[in-house]
Amino acid sequence: MTKKLTKSINKKVSGVCGGLAEYFDLDPTLVRVVYFCLSFLTSWFPGLILYFILALSMPKQEIRQIEG
Repeated sequence: MTKKLTKSINKKVSGVCGGLAEYFDLDPTLVRVVYFCLSFLTSWFPGLILYFILALSMPKQEIRQIEG
């Protein structure tokens, strides 16, 4: 099965950082802290634009139900 980059259900705002963490098999908190630091160091604007673009372009994660 191939991986897909999707928004996560483990979300704080829209699921972008959680989705990136799931895709790259990283801790979501680590991804959020790194994203925050990079956004802070670049005067917020590029980070906010990137987050907004990802939030609009990433599909939602499908929730699969287990049939029993």
